[in-house]
Amino acid sequence: MRILNLAAALLLAALAAFASPASAQNPAQAQRLKVGFALLGSANDQGWNHSHALGIDELKQKLGDRIEVSVAENVGAADAERVFRQFAQDGCSLVFGTTFEHMDPLLKVAGEFPAVAFEHCSGYKTAPNVGVYMGRMEQAEYLAGYMAGLMGFSRVGTVATNPIPEVVRGVNGFTRGLLKGLAESGATFDGAGANTVAWLNSWRDPRGETTVAETLVQRGAALVRQMADTPDSSLAACAKGVPAIGYGADPARFGGSCVLVSTLWEWGGIYVKKVQARLDGTWKAQDVYWGFAEGAVSLSPFHESVPGDVRAKVLAELERIRSGADDSFLGPLEDQAGKVMVPAGARATDKELFTMRWLLKGVKGKLPD
Repeated sequence: MRILNLAAALLLAALAAFASPASAQNPAQAQRLKVGFALLGSANDQGWNHSHALGIDELKQKLGDRIEVSVAENVGAADAERVFRQFAQDGCSLVFGTTFEHMDPLLKVAGEFPAVAFEHCSGYKTAPNVGVYMGRMEQAEYLAGYMAGLMGFSRVGTVATNPIPEVVRGVNGFTRGLLKGLAESGATFDGAGANTVAWLNSWRDPRGETTVAETLVQRGAALVRQMADTPDSSLAACAKGVPAIGYGADPARFGGSCVLVSTLWEWGGIYVKKVQARLDGTWKAQDVYWGFAEGAVSLSPFHESVPGDVRAKVLAELERIRSGADDSFLGPLEDQAGKVMVPAGARATDKELFTMRWLLKGVKGKLPD
């Protein structure tokens, strides 16, 4: 009888062990989950790619004992398909493309590997195994512009990159805040041309960024707004004795002593959320569009020259946005021709933001063809 009881106990123990999540042959639990990241440039570029590298570092810090991370740098559109396919063939369960240029190559490879999950940053195309993610940088742009306006900067020069909706809404968000701040400051300004925009037609062009910034200053810009992937336009402004506003990563960390504030990406939270979902078996292809409330964007510390009352107003507006009262694209908003694009009392929808191809009244300069 004791032998039978012992045998029964052993059988129950074995069945319990088989059913236990700790011993089940779930790949996410039996071995480390492989995750692949493709960066457009160098992880040390002091800009866009560096911000993603910092997010990957946060992911490793929080989930490093459960994942194996591979990072490929300097992956342009021409090489992206090969890199994504290699990640999938190497056993990655989740693959990230971190720039707009990766969209079509990623979609193509995702179709070849339906069991692999893919995520694309800043894109708009999805598939059953492809999600997209982005930060609401226009919220931070709006606040940076608001700060500039409150300080009376009525002639701003913006060094813009490529005229896709992500960048266009950033230009418009900044200009919206600039005009609001100027109106509150009592400064005299040109309501049709307070923000002059020059386009690089490139994400990264250190020489071009410097040249464009210098040209804007020569033409009267009293403040330079950086939007490119390197800090070079901000550093060029500093060299000319003109203040700047940084983007992506804080140029003040790289010698930009004139930078009043920077709008920053915070990718770590998104990466932890996406990878954790894959580990848990709950990952779904969906759009993630996070802002201040979720910690996906932020502002750097203010330069010491930013007055205390200006800081207080900007931070109060930030808290309003964080609480859900986001007025960065609150109507009425008109385009450069005076056409109402967002009616009074309405807010631009996410769909309108994702497809934005018009410039706000207050922007001087045209969208490239």
